[in-house]
Amino acid sequence: MESYLNPGSFSFRGSLRSKIYVDKSELIARTNEALCTEQKYICVSRPRRFGKSMAANMLAAYYDRNEDTEELFQSLAISKEKSYKEHLNQYDVIKINMQEFLSMSETMEEMLEMLKNYLVSDFKETFHKIQFRDEKNLIQVMKDVFRYTKCPFVILIDEWDCLFREYKQNKDAQKKYLDFLRAWLKDKDYVALAYMTGILPIKKYGSHSALNMFTEYSMPNPREMAEYFGFTEKEVTSLCERFHRDFEETQAWYDGYELVAVNGEEKISYAMYSPKSVVDAMLSGVFDNYWNQTETYEALKVYIKMNFDGLKDSVIRMLAGERVQINTGTFSNDMTNFQGKDDVLTLLIHLGYLSYHWPDKMVTIPNKEVSQEYINAISTMDWAEVTASVESSRKLLKALWNLDKPAIVMELKWDKSARGAISQIKDKHYVDALKEYQGNLLLVGINYEKDTKTHTCVIERMYKD
Repeated sequence: MESYLNPGSFSFRGSLRSKIYVDKSELIARTNEALCTEQKYICVSRPRRFGKSMAANMLAAYYDRNEDTEELFQSLAISKEKSYKEHLNQYDVIKINMQEFLSMSETMEEMLEMLKNYLVSDFKETFHKIQFRDEKNLIQVMKDVFRYTKCPFVILIDEWDCLFREYKQNKDAQKKYLDFLRAWLKDKDYVALAYMTGILPIKKYGSHSALNMFTEYSMPNPREMAEYFGFTEKEVTSLCERFHRDFEETQAWYDGYELVAVNGEEKISYAMYSPKSVVDAMLSGVFDNYWNQTETYEALKVYIKMNFDGLKDSVIRMLAGERVQINTGTFSNDMTNFQGKDDVLTLLIHLGYLSYHWPDKMVTIPNKEVSQEYINAISTMDWAEVTASVESSRKLLKALWNLDKPAIVMELKWDKSARGAISQIKDKHYVDALKEYQGNLLLVGINYEKDTKTHTCVIERMYKD
């Protein structure tokens, strides 16, 4: 049976054996800095498929004192850090996936009781020489173990927020769950590191949080954890070279998440890519929407159809390529309490449906893959003008395709005229750039009208010999 105490390196070895493994081991240097300090409580929230579970498996393999794992890390970036040898295999590790316990139980109370019983069972099996003062009390059992070993615990909790996603309306269950985590983790000497990952940030109740000891690293505010979840542009460039894939196509499909870290007075902006989708595209050679493997457009549809003033308009503007101003400060970190459109848009940031641009507090639809999810969602909703626009775009593409695949010279205008764009193409002799081309040629002028939020398009056909 799987042990939750000192689970070893089995899962991380699977990552290392994979066809694609991107080294994120420098994350360990950040967690080493937090060990046994006031900063030992860390909560990382990222969308699905952003490498959170792999990171937890890596931390378990590194800290677990029941196994010598130096061979796994000696070729990774962490091996060059000063703290590497000091903390390697030096702690008792507890690693749990909260979704696993939730799936095996009918209620929140049953979930927590099962969790406590399983952990205590592992402690009794491993530390059978200890006379426990209260075998039914998880906190007391861990105090007894720490008193005996003098070795504090690294506690890794994956999918910590699953209860908030499954029990969206049950406020009592949510509060009791947070109270349990607080009692178990806060101000406990036996905790060397408490590291939680999930999709949502920590739930707020009023102006306070039951878990206010945690430092949060989220999509809107990733801080020094920005580069460790998702693939950076440098990492994706390397993968494209290795697998002989087109980088610009990869960028169009899977880039678009901007995460900003602050190093001293310097702001560092990372262009982050959805890692699972990049891996699928690299291995298959097919650039496609891979979200439908783990997500459905129905999840997005639930939120963008909410009747908040300005929400529909904001989605339409973003589909047109615009950025939308947003205030993330009112979001209550759950999936039900929305005060306005900004709260809905903030949730979509955490779910990965929007990219947050921290310097100017704006959001955009990040890439082609996610845009497809919006189109899928809207096509089944009563958004007639948007659906018509999407259909018109498809017809335009089909028309262009049927003209014997002509070359296209295109000029884009903002708040001017599509006809003026055609005139500019002619007046400035843009066609001359196609010196070697002969055959059908399309001149395309597109204008976006700011006030009406509509596009107009003029196409002229010519033949170049």
